[in-house]
Amino acid sequence: MPRFLNILFPVALIMPYPAVAEAEILFNRDVRPIFLKHCTACHGGVKEAGGISMIFRERLLIEGESGKIAVVPGKPEESEMIRRVRHTDPDEIMPKPKHGPPLVEAEIAVLEKWISQGAKWEEHWAFMPPAETEVRDLKNEAWVSQPLDRFVLKGIENAGLSPSPEAGAPEWLRRVSFDLTGLPPAVDDVKALEAAWETDGDKAREEAVDKLLASPAYGERWAAVWLDLARYADTFGFEKDPHRDIWPWRDWVIRSLNADMPYDQFTIEQLAGDLLPDPTPDQILATAFQRNSQTNTEGGTDDEEFRVAAVIDRMSTTWTTWQATTFGCVQCHSHPYDPIAHDEFYEFMDFYNQSEDSDLNYEFPKLKLAGADFLKLEKETRMLREELDAEGRGISDVAWANLRDIQLTPQFGTLEADESGLITSEGTLRRGVTHKVSGMTGDFDAMKISIFPESDDPKDWPQIGVMVTDFLMEKVSADGKRTAIPMAEVIADYLVGPSDPMSAFAQQPGGEKFKRFIGPGGAGGGGAGFGEYPRLTGPRWFVLLPETRVGMGEGERIEVSLKQGANANESQGTYLRKFRIEVAEDDRYATLRSNAERAEKWQRVMSNRDRLAAMKGTEVPVMRDRSTHGKRDTRVFARGNRMTKEHPVKADVPDLLKQGYEGGKDGNRLDLARWLVSGENPLTSRVMVNRLWGEVFGIGIVESAEDFGTSGTAPSNLALLDHLALRFQGEHGWSMKKALREIVLSSAYRQTSKATPELIEKDPKNQLVARGPRNRLTAEMVRDQALAVSGLLAPKMFGPSVFPPQPAGVWSSVYSGAKWNESKGEDRYRRSVYTYQKRTSGFPGFLTFDAPSRDVCTARRIVSNTPLQALVTMNDPAHIEAAAALADRMRQRGGSTSDQLGWAYFAATQIHADAETVAELTSLYEDLKREDHTTSAKLGADPALTLTANTILNLDAALSK
Repeated sequence: MPRFLNILFPVALIMPYPAVAEAEILFNRDVRPIFLKHCTACHGGVKEAGGISMIFRERLLIEGESGKIAVVPGKPEESEMIRRVRHTDPDEIMPKPKHGPPLVEAEIAVLEKWISQGAKWEEHWAFMPPAETEVRDLKNEAWVSQPLDRFVLKGIENAGLSPSPEAGAPEWLRRVSFDLTGLPPAVDDVKALEAAWETDGDKAREEAVDKLLASPAYGERWAAVWLDLARYADTFGFEKDPHRDIWPWRDWVIRSLNADMPYDQFTIEQLAGDLLPDPTPDQILATAFQRNSQTNTEGGTDDEEFRVAAVIDRMSTTWTTWQATTFGCVQCHSHPYDPIAHDEFYEFMDFYNQSEDSDLNYEFPKLKLAGADFLKLEKETRMLREELDAEGRGISDVAWANLRDIQLTPQFGTLEADESGLITSEGTLRRGVTHKVSGMTGDFDAMKISIFPESDDPKDWPQIGVMVTDFLMEKVSADGKRTAIPMAEVIADYLVGPSDPMSAFAQQPGGEKFKRFIGPGGAGGGGAGFGEYPRLTGPRWFVLLPETRVGMGEGERIEVSLKQGANANESQGTYLRKFRIEVAEDDRYATLRSNAERAEKWQRVMSNRDRLAAMKGTEVPVMRDRSTHGKRDTRVFARGNRMTKEHPVKADVPDLLKQGYEGGKDGNRLDLARWLVSGENPLTSRVMVNRLWGEVFGIGIVESAEDFGTSGTAPSNLALLDHLALRFQGEHGWSMKKALREIVLSSAYRQTSKATPELIEKDPKNQLVARGPRNRLTAEMVRDQALAVSGLLAPKMFGPSVFPPQPAGVWSSVYSGAKWNESKGEDRYRRSVYTYQKRTSGFPGFLTFDAPSRDVCTARRIVSNTPLQALVTMNDPAHIEAAAALADRMRQRGGSTSDQLGWAYFAATQIHADAETVAELTSLYEDLKREDHTTSAKLGADPALTLTANTILNLDAALSK
């Protein structure tokens, strides 16, 4: 049985189907659970046995393969489904005995009643718009301090319970400090709140919350949540896992959260900031969110395979982060439980399939963080290049003619030309192979070279990429004299990737005759040439313009040499197998090359590129789409296999959630982003407020934060979830700070976390919120608290990731030769959000406390409790160093040992130590003093006090909030 049933239908499981004859049957409440329990394994999205599916209503009302209709609304006696579930013959009954037990009579009665009432269908709650519910008849109205409290209190009272008493000032301040900033409150702040609490508790709480929300630490705490979703890491991933400069995006997240950027804007800029009108550097930087996908730099791998893997990862990340929907299920078949069709996966894929990146080691495209002047100059250069490109492509209806009397000279293998002029190469080719083609022709102004995939069937595309890196055109006289023909420029069908096929020709070093295509299209690396790498997505062409019209005399031939230079990854293949060479005499090309204004534009382009290359700055991988002319053909993968393609599709969102989408059948990422935050999308605001609630209370209103679908857990309080969602996008204007402020100032939040036996028995997970939250600190908080309490924590923000102490040898097994060079000075003690994240060798202290490796999008961390965690906090170099520093602080305070220990206990737990606790700590200290610590230099001046401080930092009260 899917796990959500235990929560969604608690009454139904105790008394399954009461008074069916009198009741109105509701599909979601009564029928869907029966389908999920007994039917969808065979009649769902993966399998549609007999042509029937219980996921889509229209596929339940049609005639199946048996020739009979499964459900006839209003007529259960004519419905094949009822006949089959009532059958006793093992060959006829449904479900088949091998697939599960038969339906009980009460379940069959529900199905019959549902059909007789018209077989009314309901979408799953998560796919319907949020609705505000009026809460009435509360017994304890005085308890309500925030609108959300009415919904919480109603659930508590319906369960026959009462709210818990309010937490005291220290308990509440510790909780809210960690929830909003990820750091413990300072001792002086606790004492100040205790004093203000007695005068006006509500005002004291409000002032404390506003101070915490305004703290720079707020953005650092909540960035950690977003970095999990974004699968942020400082490395590429996969086997070699080399370094990646993407930390500026992490800093953008922190700044955006601290500035309380509205969540709709936060969404749009990360998914499509580059597509906004006149985007700023920050808006382009924001798109690095989706460049956190992994890149495989291992030699011999297929770049196209891993490009597609990155695209699919971006899709899954989008659906998990904003829709909490298991969209990855749809890659191979329709969704097993939710009404999302197989084709819709690939329609959505088209949004991301048009990005320029292609698993190259260089990670093009990149944003160079060299200031606003750089971006302005880069934009000007790109627009000039696009103008030049458009002018050249604008010459159409050209009378192209094949060369006559073609002669072919293969360097390796064979070359053959058919009657149409199509030239093919066969046999084994080697790196650097050159194809030579000569022929007769009349005078011409332009030469067109077309490159074709080996297969003529688009289903077989993309195919192995082809790059022509060097080109030579010569005129050969009858007596064999050769004259090189200088080139003016090249016009391409479209520009793609880091290379520009040509904006000028230049003599190669060493006096060689070949003319090399000059590039790249933007500042930075990337080989120059014409073609497409790593995959040829369809036929390509480029037109070469000689400096002047080429006049051909009697007996003269034109000879073209096409060289394919070495590629960074030779296994990808770069060999030209099918191509055609044509020429044309056309005055329009003559006019184009003699246009002074065009020549001036070319000079500006080349000058700008030199200036851009000279500017210094960190380069961050970002999103950028291919040009309209160079769009990839997105096709459905048969059973999810990218090697077996079916029909083409265009960008779209699933019909199930189409409301609010305005992109049409050929939208882009900006249309996608605006749809997510349109206000009509039923999931986006629900998912986000559930995330906020889960971070604060330890469990979301929907526990399965990654799955709001029918196979996820049901909301413990749907009315509360909808209320929060509507306020978030309405009154709060998508403000995360306002939403959090309301939550942490609520009566629900201010309850003590002390649980009575009755509460533990009736509500062990605290989903009713009849007591305050008490949760283990996150991995980052465990380390940050130790640094903060010890006085070591450095307030420095932003910049490249740092390397705090970790156990020796952790990186010894890593493939690369990279070393963990421990940071010095304040970088050693910075907050954990700035710690270097290597995917193949994560920071041990974080992984042990349930932080993800950041390989994939993580919507929630599943909290574990293992002995390894105590080994980290008691032996990790960072924690030992923090304990020694805390011991120093204790000694500097002076006073008796008991006073010092009592102060440290309060600083670490915000609990006033009673006499018994102080006595136990003092006894521990005295015992440790009697031990020999002569070899423990790292334990500081007073090893016994350091070990006692370390014990305090390891207490459950210190590791919980």
